Amino acid sequence: MAAVEAICDLFRGQEICRTEFTGTSSALGVLPMTGLENDLGIGNRLTLLDDELLQNLHAIQLRNGLPPSGSLTSGDFTVEMETGTGKTYVYLRPIFELNKGY
Repeated sequence: MAAVEAICDLFRGQEICRTEFTGTSSALGVLPMTGLENDLGIGNRLTLLDDELLQNLHAIQLRNGLPPSGSLTSGDFTVEMETGTGKTYVYLRPIFELNKGY
């Protein structure tokens, strides 16, 4: 499916990380990891640079006939699809594909 491929291709070039998600608690006295931690725990570490993400995004946009974005305003991306086109599948499948690849 093209949508799943587009999501996974955004992370092309990411190094393989063999870490596991870690839950934290202020009661444990764990020091915060700036940019990787919130009140739920420590997330995965993205090692791609903004320029690399932007190159990947441009390749996806061009492949799908969309004009390339000028810059990244944030590291947040959305999946926008019409009703009834399989959004739930497209949200879940990349999770498994990215976990398998990285």
